[in-house]
Amino acid sequence: MDKSYDPQTFETRRYAEWESSGAFAPRGEGPAFTVLLPPPNVTGTLHMGHAFQHTIMDALVRYHRMRGHDTLWQVGSDHAGIATEMVVGRNLARENLTRDGLGRDAFIGKVWEWKQHSGDTIERQMRRLGASGDWSRSVFTMDPMPSQAVVEAFVRLHEEGLIYRGQRLVNWDPVLKTAISDLEVVSEEEKGFLWSIRYDVIDPAPGAPDHLIVATTRPETMLGDVAVAVHPEDERYAALVGKHLRLPLSDRAIPVIVDDYVEREFGTGCVKITPAHDFNDYAIGQRHGLESINVFTPTATINDNAPARYRGLDRYDARKRILADLEAEGRLVETRPHVLQVPRGDRTGQVIEPYLTDQWFVRMDTLGARGLELVETGKVRFVPENWINTYRHWMGNIQDWCISRQLWWGHRIPAWYDEAGRVYVGRDEAEVRARHGIAEGIALRQDADVLETWFSSALWPFSTLGWPDPAAMAERGFERYLPSSVLVTGFDIIFFWVARMIMMTDHFTGQVPFEKVYITGLVRDRDGQKMSKSKGNVLDPIDLIDGISADALVAKRTDGLMQPQMAAKIEKATRKEFPDGIPAFGADALRLTFASLASHGRDIKFDLGRAEGFKNFCNKLWNAARFVLMHSEGRAFAGAPTPATDAERWILARLAKAADAAAGHVADYRFDLLTQTVYDFTWNEFCDWFVELAKPALQGVDAAAADSTRHTLLHVLEATLRLLHPLIPFVTEEIWQQVAPRLALDARSVSLRPYPQAADFARDAAVEADIEWLKAAVTGLRKVRSDLGVAPTRPLPLLLSGGDAGDRARTAKFAAQLAFLARTESQTWLEGAEAPASAAALVGELRLLIPLAGLIDLDAERVRLGKEIKRVEGEIAKCNAKLGSETFVGKAPAAVVEQERARLADWSTQLDGLRGQLQRLG
Repeated sequence: MDKSYDPQTFETRRYAEWESSGAFAPRGEGPAFTVLLPPPNVTGTLHMGHAFQHTIMDALVRYHRMRGHDTLWQVGSDHAGIATEMVVGRNLARENLTRDGLGRDAFIGKVWEWKQHSGDTIERQMRRLGASGDWSRSVFTMDPMPSQAVVEAFVRLHEEGLIYRGQRLVNWDPVLKTAISDLEVVSEEEKGFLWSIRYDVIDPAPGAPDHLIVATTRPETMLGDVAVAVHPEDERYAALVGKHLRLPLSDRAIPVIVDDYVEREFGTGCVKITPAHDFNDYAIGQRHGLESINVFTPTATINDNAPARYRGLDRYDARKRILADLEAEGRLVETRPHVLQVPRGDRTGQVIEPYLTDQWFVRMDTLGARGLELVETGKVRFVPENWINTYRHWMGNIQDWCISRQLWWGHRIPAWYDEAGRVYVGRDEAEVRARHGIAEGIALRQDADVLETWFSSALWPFSTLGWPDPAAMAERGFERYLPSSVLVTGFDIIFFWVARMIMMTDHFTGQVPFEKVYITGLVRDRDGQKMSKSKGNVLDPIDLIDGISADALVAKRTDGLMQPQMAAKIEKATRKEFPDGIPAFGADALRLTFASLASHGRDIKFDLGRAEGFKNFCNKLWNAARFVLMHSEGRAFAGAPTPATDAERWILARLAKAADAAAGHVADYRFDLLTQTVYDFTWNEFCDWFVELAKPALQGVDAAAADSTRHTLLHVLEATLRLLHPLIPFVTEEIWQQVAPRLALDARSVSLRPYPQAADFARDAAVEADIEWLKAAVTGLRKVRSDLGVAPTRPLPLLLSGGDAGDRARTAKFAAQLAFLARTESQTWLEGAEAPASAAALVGELRLLIPLAGLIDLDAERVRLGKEIKRVEGEIAKCNAKLGSETFVGKAPAAVVEQERARLADWSTQLDGLRGQLQRLG
């Protein structure tokens, strides 16, 4: 092994070896364990959220693979219709080409070319992170196998009456000229205006109001108004209900209706109803049987349903002209500032229009009820469990699902139209003609739209397993790998993806897609801010793995920003935070950082300081391994060791405890606690203590004890590497390859070795207690030496006082270890004699004394003791405060209360000892 830990020298090499050897393929005779990768967009790059979730998935997969499960991590990518069309469109623009200019077939050919050369970036980056998916089974949603599933699902749902074509209100992006999903709409508060407009009553009754004042934030949509609504209990307008108003600027008569949706206290209590351009208005229009008048074109200009003078105007130019015309007619009553939620497309940044158009929909009433039932009855479980409330809320308010998109890239809708506009659905044109008796001479044209990406993604659990082709299903293990074991995903797509997979998998296969859904939090920066390009706080996980210079980081963060002032601000902040760029932490340190943050909280604050700490951890493991290998050079052992020393028996017992805790944390999806467990065992118990406790035996005269200790060092190191491997696969593999030959292990990789089980290692409570006593004694004496400023190599006499028979027995038993580890030259019991002025360490009631004569400045020691007494008094005060609290004593678990009482007793004993020591110094 190299003297220094440098992940850059072996991580890429080790991954290539794993993949080429087929180490990631399903194997094992145990039960199946399957994880579905949420397919990242083919346009994407690995971001921090991806890297976090992929780390968790890979840890699960590696753990269960080592447990002997038949493990499959189903990987793949999504064609991402809108995003991909935008990327390829921008590339074409650089060549002075356009999508429409190329035509459909040529454009799709360009998309495939782009996908072939640039679209698999994220999979390459996943490899760099260490993701151990079976890439030979990788699926792209536009591959023939999943494409066949998409067509089959569409046709079957249509035949069952669950898919229909109809005119409904959708989110419309006027730049992309397509419907988009709610997930692709970002609504944020923006400053705007609230305009109050006078609508006159037609033929008002004597004494009744002759007009209404209607407030709106979107006066351009008034061209499509079909009614004005008031609350049924609003007495101000009771006389006008059923009357008609003259729609300003349009000369149409519209009724006054009543609806509970109206808030009497907001504005004037009168709401204009425009069903074709507002989702709430659409619902009101459906309840009251109102006409829907669309006044926009697909590009958000005014269409021919509006008065001639506004036709062809952009929506915002139309707004200006309408306001001017209203003011000229004396109908613009008031204009005042107003803060409102503005929906924008996440791809284009343009304001989204609720738009009435013909689309394909899936009926969701029965499917939604079934999807809710499967979760409510526990067929699918959420981790943490509270996310069922979010799922329940969304499913309880489910609407029919718009599945068509006005794009070219995607799964084309399997529907054909004749010249009369009649629609026929089938798996292909030949089936349509055969089923409906349409002669070859009759022209048919296929629907130009494609299915939204979420439709194919909803089939992911079974389309990746060959459905509906029986041969493909048998080849890919449909019966074995469905349902999958767990889905790891974010809370933002519980409805858009998780719910739809549950509904579709149940509908087509009669099974749930997965047994559990582990919902992760959102990765934010160290201050809790969302990572975004505009904030300039985005971190690229690959940069954290391989490092990046300050100049390159600035260029990456400011790339594409439109405002030079913002770019300058981001550059200044970046150079202040990372004056030397970001060092290379390696994949293992980054993975361990993510795992340590994987609590069950909603937000994850990422701090690079943790990555630095975990790189130090990997370095600590590396150095401990070099120590073990150096002391076992030329030796070979087989099987488990037969411990000859208490230190060996102790470390094996602690390893059993760590393995037991690790298994529990994985089962509970508490990767933060898993990380803490393996970190504490590796750093504190193995590297710090067992390596130190091994040195007396290795350097002693007892050859059998030395040989046994070498064997145990190798054995525990090898087991520790297995314990750590799911979290930090690269460094554990690199070290394991050096350790394995000395233990006669013939497995090709540590990943193919079994995960440590508690039953593999003997527990010995008495030995654990003895070694914990020794650790406390050595720690106490080292602290005294440090506080006194005495060199670690200077031998010191040790006086012992107090304690009980057990302390005397342990002192005698561990005399050699105390001498070696604490550098004591003699050990003497005072036997009732008055102790000289000494510095003391306490282990329970045993006092370990270092005589101060000729060693230190007694005045300085008095000051030190005084500070220590104050610290201990502070700890006692904290314990007393807790135990004096009725809430704590009454509600805390009994074990916790008892632990606090034991702490108080221990602190009190220490305080008595310190005060006695200070008294002896005069």
